[in-house]
Amino acid sequence: MHSNGKMTHVVQHDDAIQLSAQSDTADVSALSVVGVDPELGFGGGETQVLGLTLAMGAAGHRAELICDPAGRLWERATAEGIRCHPIRIRNAIDLAAGVKLRAILKREHYDVVHFHTSRAHSMAPFARGFASTLVVTRRMDYRPNRLFAPLLFNRAVDGVVAISEGVADSLAAAGVDRQRVAVIHSGVDCVRFRPPTIQERAEARAALGISDGEILISAIGALEQRKGHRYLIEAIGALAAPPASLKLKCLIVGQGLVHKVLQGEIAVIRSLERIKLLGRVDDVRELLWASDIFAMPSLKEGLGVAALEAMASNLPVIASNVGGLREVVEDGRSGIIVPPANSKQIASAIQRLAESDGLRAQMGAAARARVVENYSMEKMAAQTLALYRECVRKRKKGAAN
Repeated sequence: MHSNGKMTHVVQHDDAIQLSAQSDTADVSALSVVGVDPELGFGGGETQVLGLTLAMGAAGHRAELICDPAGRLWERATAEGIRCHPIRIRNAIDLAAGVKLRAILKREHYDVVHFHTSRAHSMAPFARGFASTLVVTRRMDYRPNRLFAPLLFNRAVDGVVAISEGVADSLAAAGVDRQRVAVIHSGVDCVRFRPPTIQERAEARAALGISDGEILISAIGALEQRKGHRYLIEAIGALAAPPASLKLKCLIVGQGLVHKVLQGEIAVIRSLERIKLLGRVDDVRELLWASDIFAMPSLKEGLGVAALEAMASNLPVIASNVGGLREVVEDGRSGIIVPPANSKQIASAIQRLAESDGLRAQMGAAARARVVENYSMEKMAAQTLALYRECVRKRKKGAAN
């Protein structure tokens, strides 16, 4: 709920679900909500799931999770006091998981069941009839299966969330009714991810061995081909060689299948001292505090939570012109948009920012302001709650007719 006593509600407008502020006098009852996320790792999606669950609980709703007890979401959620129910989903046709899910829903009587990942989506048909309202979130900007998508998103669930317009467009391209899709952007904890003090920045840079004269570029994301890290590596290699010879360092956080490939490319361009693959880092805030520039050279990207966290930390972002990234970063204002798979353009953007302290400061401030206004965790949670209420209302109305 906002400070003006109004709640964001879902309304129909043109060809898509939009969000507007209306009085919340009719919708004051607490909801019972469970999120389903069976992933073992903890990426941007899990950040959103945990943040949403905590926000719902803080607002007085019953907010729980169904997740894998071996996963990091279970570990972090239980540490926060969130009640979790165990489930392992092996694949999209895991009948045993479907039966287990039904048993949990039958026992717990939730108002809303929210499926957050692809493997979770496959369980939605099993839940029909065992919960009041079913909602799914789509985070990827590539087109889903044209046979399965209409059945799931148009018929099996009551509400569909896309984290960006790009994701919503990909759903529509697969035959999903655009009017059923609510665009609700991912959110950032703007209190935790904030500009560092002078001392915090100095300590963060010292801990990473970054000298005063070096420009640090950071990148955070799974080491997968679609994240485009090889083009960032090529760009750093070109800038660190004559005639540019900029004093750069690049730290890349993440795990994945292309780790050895990327390490080999770093060796080939003789940049082992300039570019480091840090692997898994649980808390990236100090890396962002130590950084001067953030890069997200993805070939595909639903929205880019890591970019949002960097922007909230006052960093200008170099981002590919793909998916939700082109919605998040305002080219020339809060960062620089470059064509995907283009190391020359990435190098040009890095050089432009590296050579101007003033430009970095100006874009960083604009980036922070943009995230606080449009991509806060509070705004994401309020809009999601509004969608829950609207879906529950429509389902009750349909049952009464």
